[in-house]
Amino acid sequence: MTTSLHRARIAGLAALVLSTLTLSACGSDDDTDSAGSAGADAVSVENCGQQVTVDEPVTELYAYDGGIISIVLAAGARDQLVAVTGMERDEALLELAYPSARVDQLKVVGESHPTLENVLAVMPQMMFAGYGYGFSESRNLMPEMVNERGIATYLLSETCRQEDGARGTMAAWDALTTDLRNIGALTGHSETAEAVVADIEERREALEAAPQPDEQPTGFLFDSGTDAIFTSGSFGAPQAIFDTAGVTNATAAVEDTWTEVGWETLAAADPDVIFFVDYPDQSYEDKVKVLKQHPASRGLAAVKEDRFVNLPYTMWVSGPLNIDAAEWVRRAVEHFGLAPASGIDPSLDITTLEELPGNGWID
Repeated sequence: MTTSLHRARIAGLAALVLSTLTLSACGSDDDTDSAGSAGADAVSVENCGQQVTVDEPVTELYAYDGGIISIVLAAGARDQLVAVTGMERDEALLELAYPSARVDQLKVVGESHPTLENVLAVMPQMMFAGYGYGFSESRNLMPEMVNERGIATYLLSETCRQEDGARGTMAAWDALTTDLRNIGALTGHSETAEAVVADIEERREALEAAPQPDEQPTGFLFDSGTDAIFTSGSFGAPQAIFDTAGVTNATAAVEDTWTEVGWETLAAADPDVIFFVDYPDQSYEDKVKVLKQHPASRGLAAVKEDRFVNLPYTMWVSGPLNIDAAEWVRRAVEHFGLAPASGIDPSLDITTLEELPGNGWID
């Protein structure tokens, strides 16, 4: 399991791409005139139902959050990434996944979340974030506030809003591949983005074609929780990860991305495996302690038998490392005897991440 061979395969795929993805404006006449007046180098993509048009490929991009940063790196736009926020918790993972991307040299601004002041200090051409992934009314940072200061915005597709305000308007794999292609187009790296999409699709097909058990195991994603549990519903990346790995998502009926559910949801699901998001706000040890003490969970077989799997945050949120997460989820259910051997080895060797606790099950 080495990353160098895997990333070399992506580079090879890029060389085989025969044509650059062309995304044309399909909005109003005003949108068409604007793109036309910008010249032949203008790029227009659809993002959360709106057209995003730039006069020429973006050369200065600001990104928030490990998953979003991974989309930019995978799409080949490292040199356009002028500043980032929210990378610290998964910097080691990004360095592992993208060893040639000089992750440690990225300019980091702000602390855990971006502020309007952070963005204006950088003054990029475009900010790539999402609702709840950087953009937040409570933190006084919304796309329109950035737009009115001359900075374009691209929203993480997983966070596109439904009519009722909930996040999620498309299947999670579609959201990811849309973002990869769009960011590739906006930064002039469509061939690289297409190669990454092709690699993801190939690995998805291999997982989905793997031998399946007579009864599909159920997984519950536990991000964090005390009074309630923070998890992910049918529009979040974990849904795609579980589907591809042959695992039933215990919260698939929740039509949202990342959201809270009550402890009764976990108890009713009685999952075969509980998957953790490795997140500094609640450590692995604290999560296990809560589960073993709470009356709704302490009697569950998965809790009593320590069927826990801990994967990094950036593997769970929307990004190209979702396919790596799916390979590790499949590896986990095979280890616990819940699925037959597939012969699929995860491409990303997370065993080298020294600060990732709780994975003694990995053999």
